[in-house]
Amino acid sequence: MTDATGSRGVPRQQGSAPPGADDYLRNRSLRRGSAGWLLLSGLGVAYVVSGDYAGWNFGLAEGGFGGLAVATVLMGTMYTCLVFSLAELSSVLPTAGGGYGFARRALGTWGGFLTGTAILIEYVLAPAAISVFIGGYVESLGLFGLESGWPVFLACFAVFIGIHLLGVGEALRFSFVVTGVAVAALLVFAFGALTHFDAASLDDVAVDTTALGSNSWLPLGLLGIWAAFPFGMWFFLGVEGVPLAAEEARDPVRSMPRAMATAIGVLVVLALLTLLPAAGAAGSTAIKDADNPLVAALQAANGGDPTTLSRIVNYAGLAGLIASFFSLIYAGSRQLFALSRAGYLPRFLSLTSRRKAPYLGLLVAGAFSFTLAAATGDGARMLNIAVFGASLSYVLMSLSHVVLRVREPELPRPYRTPGGLVTSSVALVLACAAVVATFLVDPKAAGLALVLYAAAVLYFALYSRHRLVAAAPEEEFAELAAAEAELARDTSDEHPAGPGAADGSDDASGAGTPRESDSADVPQRDGGGDG
Repeated sequence: MTDATGSRGVPRQQGSAPPGADDYLRNRSLRRGSAGWLLLSGLGVAYVVSGDYAGWNFGLAEGGFGGLAVATVLMGTMYTCLVFSLAELSSVLPTAGGGYGFARRALGTWGGFLTGTAILIEYVLAPAAISVFIGGYVESLGLFGLESGWPVFLACFAVFIGIHLLGVGEALRFSFVVTGVAVAALLVFAFGALTHFDAASLDDVAVDTTALGSNSWLPLGLLGIWAAFPFGMWFFLGVEGVPLAAEEARDPVRSMPRAMATAIGVLVVLALLTLLPAAGAAGSTAIKDADNPLVAALQAANGGDPTTLSRIVNYAGLAGLIASFFSLIYAGSRQLFALSRAGYLPRFLSLTSRRKAPYLGLLVAGAFSFTLAAATGDGARMLNIAVFGASLSYVLMSLSHVVLRVREPELPRPYRTPGGLVTSSVALVLACAAVVATFLVDPKAAGLALVLYAAAVLYFALYSRHRLVAAAPEEEFAELAAAEAELARDTSDEHPAGPGAADGSDDASGAGTPRESDSADVPQRDGGGDG
């Protein structure tokens, strides 16, 4: 066992090593500078826009219009607070790991893995679910006489993964155009539906007189608000994935906060222009169980007959689904790439092509999603599992912001979250409530998600935590934190500063823990601890 120190003077842990650092990272690099803040803003909206076309309306059955409206406001608050917290973290740690990288710095290797796995569940299950919804749209529109089934799902994955393999610039520009079509159609829908708006139609859901606090506004009572949380999330679900593009962004320190603020602003407006006109034009009862609520709202307002506007919105709904499907494939591949590059998942998954696309991550994640879609065909159940993973990741990412603010107050922060700890604490509390709400809506989906999560944790505990790659960016950031904490402790020992001196002894990233290394450039960490 040979002792060696890293370039920053911090002893590293020993372990058998992969190839040299230069070769290892060169074969796992993304194309930098491919996206400015506008494309990144479009990516944030693309993740979410399909949720405006379908899915949110089932919250009307859980809480009525009042329950869903309150849930949407609360979840919108959670996402806004979360986005501003992540904007700060992405300016500090601009890597492809996104939320996983933030948690790795704040909560150690276990925290990083738990966060990354929750995010991966979201971004692998959601495309599978949306491919099923795309199949339903294709069949309902009568396109080419196709019926929903595995051939349609396979075509979706093959075509859109193929575009991703061309490179990130091409992929994001395609996503931006399709998202623009979907957003424009939402604005047209809102204008058309508002011409039929009747406030009396909003609270026409039958009142459950046995529910606590029930009335015409809250027909399912106070608990209905909580049960509607997952559906209020559908207006924003996925926007937190923008930081996954950090390594491919142009000037990420500035562009990430700007893009995330722009995206959440657009999504808040779209949520308002979807929920209120749709329920007011047709009545909450008419659309609470509809697979295509915007079209159903327009047709109900027209006496049940289709209109030119409803046909336009119907086709635009397919564009919205494609935009979200396409962008979620991107997010899943980048999360898989980051976890693989750092050794949390098998390393071959992070290999990139000549065009700097993580081709194996795209293909493996796509194959897994397609298999789920073809085998189950249950889009709603898969999406509920994705919501559970997302909610859990929000808890851990918000906690990461709180921990770093408390533990490393002097950490350089080019962008600072408005409201600081108060903002991330609000996100943390609401995210915890959202996790519980997933069990209220679909206990089976939440249970299945827990099984997947437990299997991943077992893999990490028994295997991959012993094989982490020290030269991966997220691990390098953690090592820098360890170096700074160790230096602060040494300085404190030489020049005691009293009770207020920082010792860094409880730093989750491993501060104060000596590390060893062999002579290889890219050492693995052994299992001596969680870093």
